[in-house]
Amino acid sequence: MGLPIDFWFDFSCPYAYLASTQRHKLARDAQSIVTPQPFLLGGVFRALGQAQNLGTTLSPPKARHNRLDVIRWAAWFDVPLATPLRHPNRPVEALRALLATPTAHWDAVIDGFFALYWVHARDISDPSVLRACLLELNLDADAILQRAQSDAVKDELRARTDRALAAGVFGAPAFVVNGQLFWGQDRLPFVVRAAQGWLPEQGREDFAF
Repeated sequence: MGLPIDFWFDFSCPYAYLASTQRHKLARDAQSIVTPQPFLLGGVFRALGQAQNLGTTLSPPKARHNRLDVIRWAAWFDVPLATPLRHPNRPVEALRALLATPTAHWDAVIDGFFALYWVHARDISDPSVLRACLLELNLDADAILQRAQSDAVKDELRARTDRALAAGVFGAPAFVVNGQLFWGQDRLPFVVRAAQGWLPEQGREDFAF
């Protein structure tokens, strides 16, 4: 078995969606356990003093490239992609609903909520949209959504976001292996190697720029 991999994500990030579609392949390639780690990306941005909507800070050429880059990666991974209803769409309700779901069903809910946003262009800030998705997965939607509003779940999301910051996470998706952080769905080959013991930074403390 390879070293365990933590997959940090927020439903509002297109690159996190793309990475999520590859998480089971990643586990097979790395012969590792990939643990989903939901966190609130907006909370990380706020803590780091970054703009809540990074898209508004991009120059027109960079914004065009980012749009094409997402389209290209969806084609590369051969996964569906649709223009979201609005972006960014407030993800906190969906993240809390995931945390309120028994972990045995997390895989299905992660796929379902990502698809709501990036495939079906639905409003994941609307509890009725989340409820319909949970019902389609044969889950007790009302119980999950009720628990999602509890102080325990709200505190857990805050705690997970704090843990993301402590791990050095500054954006999504992020993969942490043996203390090493890799950012982006394009770093998956690095993640596989790291799970096999690769330590590229070792002995390079003298390098700086």
